[in-house]
Amino acid sequence: MSLSVGRRRAYRAAAGILWCVGSGATAQTRPAASPVASPLDPPPPPQQLDPQSPLAPLPGLGVAWPDLSKAPAEPATPDTPTAVTGETRYSYRIDGIDAVAGTLLRDRFAQLSTLKANEGQPANGAQLDRRAREDATLLTTLLRGEGYYDARVATRVEAAARPLVVLDAEPGPLYTFGGVNVAGIDAAGEKAPALRKAFGLDPGDAVNVDAVLAAETSLRTTISDRGFPFAIVGDPQIVVDRAAHTATLDLAVVPGGARRFGVITMTSGSKVFDADHVQDIARFTPGQPFDASALADLRRALVQTSLVSSVKITPVEGKEPGTVDIAVGLEPAPKHTIAGELGYGTGEGARAALSWTNRNLFPPEGALTLAGVLGTQEQSASVTFRRNNFEGRDRILTFQTVASNVKRTAYQARTVSLSGSLERQTNIFFQKKWTWSLGAELVASDERDVLIDTGAPRRRTYFIGALPTVLSYDGSNDLLDPTRGFRLSGRLSPEISLEGQAFGYARLQFDASAYKSVTKGAVLAGRIRLGTIAGAPRDAIAPSRRFYAGGGASVRGYGYQDIGPRDPNNDPVGGRSLAEFSLEARVKTFGHFGVVPFFDGGNISTGLLPSLGALRYGTGLGLRYYSNFGPIRIDVGTPVNPAPGDPRVAVYVSLGQAF
Repeated sequence: MSLSVGRRRAYRAAAGILWCVGSGATAQTRPAASPVASPLDPPPPPQQLDPQSPLAPLPGLGVAWPDLSKAPAEPATPDTPTAVTGETRYSYRIDGIDAVAGTLLRDRFAQLSTLKANEGQPANGAQLDRRAREDATLLTTLLRGEGYYDARVATRVEAAARPLVVLDAEPGPLYTFGGVNVAGIDAAGEKAPALRKAFGLDPGDAVNVDAVLAAETSLRTTISDRGFPFAIVGDPQIVVDRAAHTATLDLAVVPGGARRFGVITMTSGSKVFDADHVQDIARFTPGQPFDASALADLRRALVQTSLVSSVKITPVEGKEPGTVDIAVGLEPAPKHTIAGELGYGTGEGARAALSWTNRNLFPPEGALTLAGVLGTQEQSASVTFRRNNFEGRDRILTFQTVASNVKRTAYQARTVSLSGSLERQTNIFFQKKWTWSLGAELVASDERDVLIDTGAPRRRTYFIGALPTVLSYDGSNDLLDPTRGFRLSGRLSPEISLEGQAFGYARLQFDASAYKSVTKGAVLAGRIRLGTIAGAPRDAIAPSRRFYAGGGASVRGYGYQDIGPRDPNNDPVGGRSLAEFSLEARVKTFGHFGVVPFFDGGNISTGLLPSLGALRYGTGLGLRYYSNFGPIRIDVGTPVNPAPGDPRVAVYVSLGQAF
């Protein structure tokens, strides 16, 4: 367990309180009262100092004041323990705690020990004596914090080539609670038993400072979560009976009455959001029982909008009887963002992107983004309106218009599109089980490909309307780096296409992935993807709307969209159905690094159903660097059964796992 400086001080203080309160209240004999001097009494005569009297010992030096009246000690013989002369390195040992000390006590001693901190460094006798005394006091405090109030620790130095400092501990008996009294908790009514259970301490439990602090924290948290926003929980008072080796704990609680949520109000100066939008973000509604954890969730969600730099949430007495209103204060954060990106990919070529965003141009949370892409195979300009938390938590309304020119091996498309969607998204802060998206899209696309039979170039213009719908379930334990669980996703997009004549078809795609930890630091992961286009032949469907396979997010080892049927020029033409799978082992090797051997397969077919008999396989090895914000992956793959023209090696770089 790691202790910060503040935590160390708090632990020392808490352990000291348990010791001092107990020993001062009942355990030690009170000193006799001193006579009180009257103001009318004559002043006492001044004390005369004897110049020949010895000096009083000075505290904190760690060595005794020398007595000059004694002759120097005789030199020690080899068989006699000797004092440490000069500076030398040392080691230390603790005796007597094996039967009582757990891992936590040993870890705390190692973190706070002066001997441990300076072990291996040269020290003289005075330094060893001071460090030994400090650690003896530390060990005594830690043992008393565990409930050994009679603990004693002595120190000695054993002579050797390297001096050995020994701490001899006598823990003594373990003190237990003879009584635990939580006064006032019955005022919580039917919730009192649950609050008493949350406190957790019972007669017979050890008088342990960690257990007392944990019980107090648990009670404070639970009483707020159970509907008592104005509850007062006092400090625990402990009285120790030294003769019986027991202690009594008294804790005063004033629940203050249960409350229901009232309304959200904004403090003066809070101009980021109004109260209605904060209520949309909150996971509680007026009339529900008060729950302090819901306020912590609201605070995180407000900060997650990136429009708020600081949040202050305060429960206040509600205007309606039995309610608690929530006063929210918000400090605005900068709302403009400029982002850039440079990259290169096999199949995609070089690419530079730049975007400007005002995240609150249309309050509340109405963002406008202007973006542009300039690349060797892609150029585009887009305008996007996005409203987060639209009429509810994590609902996102988006409208986007895009003009693009995309050149791929299979086709070239000059496209203008207008789309809109309403979706429920997940993110790394609030990962959700179920997500969905409902959308609409209008597309005008001028596309160039070739005649399948002759390879002669051709140009066609498509007008497409689509209603894409997505439903996903995420049962994994992490968004970017899952180690267990599974994911399912289905996408259905009914589309109408006009090219010469109008016709309709439907695109359907299903994805599934699973993750399982097999040993510490090793995860097996697998995925499958199936897709089909029903209702129209392949050649009638716009090349940009067909299925393709190959690349870093598909079958690794192959070029981008290179798998599947090809034209007479040996260029891919896409298809109506898709089948893919991937298997990989994610093994963490050392530090933040790991390796990932993988095996992928997939194919594109012209028919309604994918053909599993002509799969293309790829294999390779990946390198992972596990950063604070997710794994960075580099995968190097090679085709197992390549077609003519396929590369021998392909490299992929991205953020996050492949799936």
